[in-house]
Amino acid sequence: MKSRLLDSERRRFPGSVMGGLVVLGALALTGAVSADTTSSYLLYRNPLSMTLAGGGAQTNCADPTILKSETAGDSYWYAYCTSDSLSDDDVDANGVRRFHTLPGSRSLDLIHWESIGDAFPVNPSWVVPGAGLWAPEIVRRNGKYYLYYVATDVVDSVSGEPGCNSDNAIGVATSNSLAGPWVDSGAPVVAPRRAGGGCNFFWTYDPDVLVTSGASYLYYGSYYGGIETRALSSDGLSADPSTAVPIAIGNRYEGANVIQKDNYYYLFASASNCCNGPLTGYQIFTGRSASPTGPFVDALGLSFLDSAVGGTPFLTMNGNRWVGGGHNSVFKDAAGEWWSAYHAIDRNSPYFAGSVGYTRRPMLLDHVTWTAGWPEVRNGLGASDTRQLAPRAQPTIWSTKTTAVSAIFGFDPQAFLLSLDVLDTSTLALVASATDELNAGALGSAWSWVRQPATGVIMTGSGLQMPTQAADLNGNSNNASIALLAAPTANYMVETKVTLDVPPSGCCFNYVQAGLVAYANDDDYIKLVSASIWETCQTEFAKEISNPAPGFPAYGTSVGGPPGPTTWLRIAKVTKSGVDYYVSFSSRDGASWVRGGTWTHALGSAARIGLVAMGGSGFNANFDYVRTYALPAY
Repeated sequence: MKSRLLDSERRRFPGSVMGGLVVLGALALTGAVSADTTSSYLLYRNPLSMTLAGGGAQTNCADPTILKSETAGDSYWYAYCTSDSLSDDDVDANGVRRFHTLPGSRSLDLIHWESIGDAFPVNPSWVVPGAGLWAPEIVRRNGKYYLYYVATDVVDSVSGEPGCNSDNAIGVATSNSLAGPWVDSGAPVVAPRRAGGGCNFFWTYDPDVLVTSGASYLYYGSYYGGIETRALSSDGLSADPSTAVPIAIGNRYEGANVIQKDNYYYLFASASNCCNGPLTGYQIFTGRSASPTGPFVDALGLSFLDSAVGGTPFLTMNGNRWVGGGHNSVFKDAAGEWWSAYHAIDRNSPYFAGSVGYTRRPMLLDHVTWTAGWPEVRNGLGASDTRQLAPRAQPTIWSTKTTAVSAIFGFDPQAFLLSLDVLDTSTLALVASATDELNAGALGSAWSWVRQPATGVIMTGSGLQMPTQAADLNGNSNNASIALLAAPTANYMVETKVTLDVPPSGCCFNYVQAGLVAYANDDDYIKLVSASIWETCQTEFAKEISNPAPGFPAYGTSVGGPPGPTTWLRIAKVTKSGVDYYVSFSSRDGASWVRGGTWTHALGSAARIGLVAMGGSGFNANFDYVRTYALPAY
């Protein structure tokens, strides 16, 4: 399929090949794209091309931030990344990985990047030597450039608590050029934030700055303590703690990025595990507000501060090679089109060579589209792994059109995801052998159990009630009960409606959960559940594999749309070109569905579908029905 697609591109668009990219001459486009007889088009393919100063490819650029220079005579775009190792052979004479302190790059076309070195030769004086400098943010303000960053460990005089190593803070440096040199301010913009006595500090990570015509705002924070914002001082070097406003509840989001478009401020934030190799479920959600200080709400009207935490998917796993897409930088190109630069992980090559377990996160770029005031990556297709039209990086070269990608290529291997979004179950046939309204006095003969519970399971006449167990299906903890039905061998979608009676707010009922599984065995399954996670309720979508390669993970998880006290869950299983895709959906009303992530898995023809209620005792899950629909071939 891939070779035929590329052959088709070459046939339709003869052009010269430059470094894996294609520059296309004048194209006569039809349909929604008007003819263009003056511009050339640059095609690119993720990941972006990055070159090290000494030659060779830079294959790692986590947490990227991007900004175009406004300095006279400088037409470059600049990017900075989290301090890290940059390539497979970036090791010293002893084989120990080198770390670069906020490495920078520049580009004229936003596709080819060349290294400009590290922002700092050594850590600033107020930061512990050897501490990490993470998640840079570059902005222009007051006629100069600011580089904000995370310091993972500060000196005792700054934290006020000797001997701590979790006293993270936000720092800033300034320069007259995006290429540097950068002069650090000498003190944190946001000092370590105490979460209790001793060495207990909230996670003060991931700075982002929104510059408005009035005040400017600094966003920061992560899972522990949530995300908040403060007003920046006029010189950009401090942020008064008294101005702090919470933006997102704890234990859900990090990596905030806020932009202004039309009459709204849009928050992009990343969720789940950033760095779990091929099973990384990191992804980006969005909300919007009429104010830069929130509250930010999603397309369903749910706040990022709610316990059933809000968030509309912006970039989720789509089943191609890219997983863990997150921590993005959203910006406009020279044509006024929106783009998202972010890191992701190639699940086929997730680690640095010779360093299994050390996740590599190259920089990707994709077009941001807007529908009814809400952004998506490529109209919901997600991270691209085929040739795409490049941004218009400069006013005079290379042009893009809003709808050109679909008009030119017409096909994307992940396009079947969009057809799943508009499925009308009234037009689908139920699979009788895998459907049960659960309104009889007992489970029928089609059901079987793995570790049938001795007591507690009740048929209420309007559903199946299962008490939550202090048990799990994770690693070696394979002791949860599973009620199973045979799954169709062809494409299908299974749906259930589950009410889980954990309190809707408060902490903590970790990790009580109930929902669906697509199950081959205790170590090979897909799981979609409504779950209680610290002070939040979330929809969790997980995958476990048996016998991973040495040093590779067996279990990975992502999160989806917000659950309710009652949550409708769907798993769609689609086989396409020999690959089995499992796509997650959730709903709070059974009518409006949110598509979450997509895992691939090889569960085999004997896989079954089932129900679980586990993660902690003391609660009940009531399943109203299990309905399985036959899906067409894709």
